[in-house]
Amino acid sequence: MRVKKVIRMIQRILKVRFFSVFSSMAFTLLFSLSAWSSNLVIEITQGVDNPVPIAVVPFQWSGDRALNEDVAQVIDADLERSGQFKSLKRSLMLSFPYQKDDVFFRDWQYLATEYLVIGQVVITDTGGFQVDYQLFDVQRQESILSGRFAGGKNDLRALGHSISDAVYEALTGLKGAFRTRIAYVAADKKVNPSYYKLLVADSDGYNAKEILKSNQPIMSPSWSRDATKLAYVSFETNRPAIYIQDITTGQRERIKSFKGINGAPAWSPDGSKLAMVLSKDGNAEIYTLDLASKRLTRVTKHYGIDTEPSWSVDGKNILFTSDRGGKPQIYQVTLESGWVERLTFEGDYNARGSLTHDGRFLVLVSRHDEQFHIAVQDLQRGTMALLTKTSLDESPSVAPNGSMVMYSTQVGGRDILAAVSIDGKVKFNIPANEGVVREPAWSPYLN
Repeated sequence: MRVKKVIRMIQRILKVRFFSVFSSMAFTLLFSLSAWSSNLVIEITQGVDNPVPIAVVPFQWSGDRALNEDVAQVIDADLERSGQFKSLKRSLMLSFPYQKDDVFFRDWQYLATEYLVIGQVVITDTGGFQVDYQLFDVQRQESILSGRFAGGKNDLRALGHSISDAVYEALTGLKGAFRTRIAYVAADKKVNPSYYKLLVADSDGYNAKEILKSNQPIMSPSWSRDATKLAYVSFETNRPAIYIQDITTGQRERIKSFKGINGAPAWSPDGSKLAMVLSKDGNAEIYTLDLASKRLTRVTKHYGIDTEPSWSVDGKNILFTSDRGGKPQIYQVTLESGWVERLTFEGDYNARGSLTHDGRFLVLVSRHDEQFHIAVQDLQRGTMALLTKTSLDESPSVAPNGSMVMYSTQVGGRDILAAVSIDGKVKFNIPANEGVVREPAWSPYLN
């Protein structure tokens, strides 16, 4: 009875009659929770047909004790996870150079390796680490990139991600997004049948940090532009309220809470405003809140339900989901003029839209054959393509470089996170070791 009462309460508060996905989500969270574990696990399920062969040699280290992180392994895993590269196993390497003079290119040519990464780790005067690296074109036998990153004693993984970003950009022309973070919601049945945690982890699932725990649902995390804060919805007072929380200090602020819906916060590109959904005037509408002046501005006004706001790249428009045409579709409103334009027409259910960094592709949830999938619509060509084929895919979040989309799904009866490339060629699952994880949000680039 308590479960049914909670589900009815959520449906009544949100009043979003066409979002059957949410009802399914609430049901799943309440009935299939299991023990939560801190780090997520990457399981690559699909890559490109001809990945680029690359070798990442173990980085040289001459310290008295072993390092607590293998920097080269971090880089290796990052590049493999992109689906664009195939790393050479260490057991097959013929040598382990860490400087240019020690590289015998014929060995790497014999192993059919196209690119080679070497480097070394040294301790700094402050007790931190400095990592030097070089990237070689094996066929041309020349260095094409070199650099140095430095950080504190607990920053080795971050330094490895920074090198991965640099190598990825040098070889693909696209800025890397390995040194970013993800926020997500996890649940733990062993503590309480309704027990939730908001967590932040590195983009590869490591270094998970608890931001908030509650015995009431937590939803819709959204990153600030500088990746230092999260906005989210919490039901901790038995009604939905929007909070902003500093992920380092834990300090948080409750945004104005109105009767009815307070949901779906979305940070503007310049970080000065939040878009949100409020029903304080009787219907679910899109509003913006100026965070400095606390001025609230109503953006939409329609008898249909308007929800799930996200911003255009330039901050001049807001995308949102609405059933004003009879079925949920994605629309765009120009903030200056109030002009509303429908963006999706293919299919009878399209929702949760967000744009890639260049504004060309619209990532969304689309229903086909009574199944919810992640899809992408090319706004220049007007074509839509399905990226996923699993049964209940939702909550897509786009990487800051637009290359990958993270989302919630079900695999083998478990609620997990997964990711797919914007062209659908690369896929990997990101389940927790145990438990339920949902509602992913990919951070902007870190400063």
